[in-house]
Amino acid sequence: MNEKLSYVEFPASDIIATKHFFEQAFNWSFTDYGPDYTSFTDQGLSGGFYKSDLASTTDNGSALLVLLSDDLEATQENVINAGGKIIKPIFSFPGGRRFQFVEPSGNELAVWSIIND
Repeated sequence: MNEKLSYVEFPASDIIATKHFFEQAFNWSFTDYGPDYTSFTDQGLSGGFYKSDLASTTDNGSALLVLLSDDLEATQENVINAGGKIIKPIFSFPGGRRFQFVEPSGNELAVWSIIND
């Protein structure tokens, strides 16, 4: 794992709402390090959320982190039910399909599924 991606950090204006969203939508669990930082592990890439009024979006040049789903429609429904906002509904691209959403603190992420022929 030397010199491989290991950890990602997102800003979060509302860490409690963000944690609740990811717990509900994706069954993530968190470890808090005071009121201004929380971390997650075992999600393909470990990471955390730090207190900030900024947000990570492609419009402001941020990288887009993409989760993988076996059932894209069910995952999109989970995102909506957990309070996420779909900003790009499911669309196809060569080799897969995906949608993009923002979570309660405004960070943009995507979810994709592989098209198996």
